[in-house]
Amino acid sequence: MNDLLRQLRVPFVLLSFLMLSLGSAQADFLWFKSPQKAQVTSPDQLIGRQAPAVINREVYDKMDTSNMSIVVSLSRQRVYATVGDEVAIDSPISSGKAARRTPSGSFTVLEKDPNHHSSVYGNFVDSHGRIVRGGVSALIDAAPSGTHFEGAPMTYFMRLTWEGVGMHVGILPGYPASHGCIRLPHDVAQALYMKVKVGTPVKVVD
Repeated sequence: MNDLLRQLRVPFVLLSFLMLSLGSAQADFLWFKSPQKAQVTSPDQLIGRQAPAVINREVYDKMDTSNMSIVVSLSRQRVYATVGDEVAIDSPISSGKAARRTPSGSFTVLEKDPNHHSSVYGNFVDSHGRIVRGGVSALIDAAPSGTHFEGAPMTYFMRLTWEGVGMHVGILPGYPASHGCIRLPHDVAQALYMKVKVGTPVKVVD
């Protein structure tokens, strides 16, 4: 009887060991698998962190250069257009990234151009208009053979400095990402463009 128990004990121990090993392997597998489930923040989620643009048409309709105030907040990444204590426009922006920070201070609109293109940033394109090299600087990058520089569009451009800083339509990733300009949603840029004139004050605050 004792011999029989000893014979049964060996397979039982081996079976237990195998089960523990499999359990451990499965646990390890699940442990290695779990990081794959980590969510990566998408651009849409980044944009979603900012409240969407709001245009109060009742206030906007009575806004003109005699009563309007435009303030850009770099820390909040917002632009506000107000008439007295009433807010006509409250919108997200994207200002200059760390290396090309948007200057703060008091400015006036120096120039308006609805179809402006950058003279510095853009793409090298071939004779058919196809982009050969994108996101270049005309001041630094050399054009590949057979290409020419095409400036990035800055629709509804409202110039604030002669060094190139202005407000215009642009991509808003949810953080400062421009080369110094103040990017706006299309509808907001259009709305501001229709109201401002050359000489309209714009305050940029930290």
